[in-house]
Amino acid sequence: MLPQRVSIVEVGPRDGLQNEPGTIALAHKLELIHALAEAGLTRIEAGAFVNPKWVPQMADSEAVFAKLKRKPGVRYSALTPNLKGFERARQVNASEVAIFAAASEAFSEKNLNCSIEQSLAKFAEVASAAREHKIPLRGYISCVLGCPYSGAVAPELCLEIAQELLNMGCYEISLGDTIGIGTAASTQALLRVLLKRIDPTKLAVHMHDTYGQALTNIYTALQQGIAVVDSSVAGLGGCPYAKGATGNVATEDVLFLLKGLGIEHGIDLPKVAHAGATICRHLNIRNNSRAAVALLNKTS
Repeated sequence: MLPQRVSIVEVGPRDGLQNEPGTIALAHKLELIHALAEAGLTRIEAGAFVNPKWVPQMADSEAVFAKLKRKPGVRYSALTPNLKGFERARQVNASEVAIFAAASEAFSEKNLNCSIEQSLAKFAEVASAAREHKIPLRGYISCVLGCPYSGAVAPELCLEIAQELLNMGCYEISLGDTIGIGTAASTQALLRVLLKRIDPTKLAVHMHDTYGQALTNIYTALQQGIAVVDSSVAGLGGCPYAKGATGNVATEDVLFLLKGLGIEHGIDLPKVAHAGATICRHLNIRNNSRAAVALLNKTS
């Protein structure tokens, strides 16, 4: 049964921009975040407090949070992989923080430089600090439908990690198809395992569109009662494991899907499309949202 209302988590300002080459002006980042909030998005991932050596585009996250004109009712979140990152996020009053595990030992070792077990021990420290300071904590799991290094991923391992993160205090777990390899069948198989133990209100989906299956996978998740979807304005964010491929599913495309299904979301699609077109112009990149391009062509 489809949900009546879906909550969109906008990840463009963080997940979307972090892989862009060159330097993105702070003013352009702020303009994007403000435009997204004005369009009605109430959950915006605004930055990441990670090592700037590895993710240079997120080096100015302190400045982003410091200069934000915060709209009442909007949650501005930040990725915090460790206690140091958490403290940086707390200092600038991030509305919530997020930690990210992987459902693949190979991916965890290559991207977090530690095993799954070691990463969870690190996140437990962040979770404890978040509880102490009463800051909401969200959990991500990468590679839930496949790993670029080791291939297939067992849904049972995803379940185990999700339960660990929930037990730590995460209020929600975002299931990431990091390389966009998932299909309707694999999405359904994963959720069948997870939903036996976890209530759908505790889960979100974060689908990449590398093989053009993101909307199909999201629709499959909606049918299973999932009512939170991560997406990125204009489809910002490439896939580093598939050269030339698109990465995040576009927010505009998800909104068009929801409109067609009669599902409420409270977001102004034309305003989001305009915000996406503006940042694409600033970055001199192609707009990866099919719905946005169609809408903008119609109104230009």
